[in-house]
Amino acid sequence: MSRAEPGDPRAARTRARLRAALLAECAERPLEEVGVAALVRRAGVGRATFYVHYPDLEALAVDACADVVREAVEALHAWQGRPDPVRAPAALAGFFASLAPHARLYRTLLAPGGGGPLGRVLHRDLRAYSLRERERAGAADAPLVASAVAATFAGVLADWLHGDLAGTPSEIADQVWQLLVALHASR
Repeated sequence: MSRAEPGDPRAARTRARLRAALLAECAERPLEEVGVAALVRRAGVGRATFYVHYPDLEALAVDACADVVREAVEALHAWQGRPDPVRAPAALAGFFASLAPHARLYRTLLAPGGGGPLGRVLHRDLRAYSLRERERAGAADAPLVASAVAATFAGVLADWLHGDLAGTPSEIADQVWQLLVALHASR
């Protein structure tokens, strides 16, 4: 069985249907209780079609949650000019607030401390974005700070989702923002 072509609009529609079906299933039950049979039935595709696009449910779940990674990266960089060292950009608080509908699924994929399959994607993408920004600014410490920013954000996000950190979305946004501003200013 061959993998679907990434640019094929039919494949993109099928993956979108599978992602939507998974999110709907996970709104009703934990990922561990979701079966491929129920998922493909909800998506209106065949079981073989599922396996053309994804090797397993975890891969689909990470893909379904990939938007959270993009939104996190955008929220962290949603400021212009000189950043306020105390108050996070509104987009960052909005990002934390937006997590509630699928928090259980995010907790499954994002382990405490920022690990897990979604944590790896978040760390990779955030580090790459931060590295590009630091290199554009000519910072000699670009790799170090990019790694620290990615690890800090992923860890705080995961620990907050798992209940290890208390605070409203706005409070946790401000707290992680202060940490990130300090990391950028420390070198």
